Amino acid sequence: MSNGTAAAIVVGVDGSPQSVEALRLAARMAPTLGADIRAVAAWDYPPEYAGYVPLGSDNFDEITRKRVDEAVRAAFGDDVPAGLSTTVVFGHPSKVLVHESEDATMLVVGRRGHGGFRGMLLGSVSAACVSHAKCPVLVIHEHPGTHGTAQDRHA
Repeated sequence: MSNGTAAAIVVGVDGSPQSVEALRLAARMAPTLGADIRAVAAWDYPPEYAGYVPLGSDNFDEITRKRVDEAVRAAFGDDVPAGLSTTVVFGHPSKVLVHESEDATMLVVGRRGHGGFRGMLLGSVSAACVSHAKCPVLVIHEHPGTHGTAQDRHA
């Protein structure tokens, strides 16, 4: 935050329950940190599209925008926190989130665990963020045997 920008908590949003919980947690922390919330979603062409579909021919950006809007709605309903903004960026999620961390107070991501090794402590995106982000990183886990978010379990 050396460039004088306002404090921001960046939240990686992919539509998973963990990213919805990350939004909720960021909203609880933002007043204490004097920070706005920046919900960031990234999209990239799936590997199987390379060479088969002309670039720019599908609506991945629109689908990702809709996923972010749905996650914000799931997290907050009609009571969206003041200072929350959403951004959709073309690029690999880990690279986008690490870049977004450069002027952030904190980065909050969920661990979906959709990689090839079940039971790993971190997914590839969250591991890259923990390793390379320029600010503190908070990773939201879903514990085995539980469903829903922490807020749902403690309600």
